[in-house]
Amino acid sequence: MAILILALVASGCADNARQQRQQQAAYLAGQNAALQAQQNPSVIVAGSVQNSTVPWVQGLTLAQAIATANYLGQTPPKTITIIRNGESASLDAKILFQGAVVPLEAGDVIELQ
Repeated sequence: MAILILALVASGCADNARQQRQQQAAYLAGQNAALQAQQNPSVIVAGSVQNSTVPWVQGLTLAQAIATANYLGQTPPKTITIIRNGESASLDAKILFQGAVVPLEAGDVIELQ
């Protein structure tokens, strides 16, 4: 009986140690991803594009990001959604085609529909 109890305690300790290592690995992976994003800031353009990752530079606009992504759709997009810090805003693409300047920030995600 004592051997069974010791085996259960030992396996519980091993499980805890494994969980702790997994949590630490996940934390470090997140830290590395954040550091990578700071060193190579970008904007993601989702939709019918050739290059979905566009390097972000100071002053990058929505029109420049779409041009750099190389839009491949048969017809112009109707709606453009910008997702920033978990919040989204949609705009009619006609506004962009009329010359509106929409500044972007590093980490923005652009959805073309």
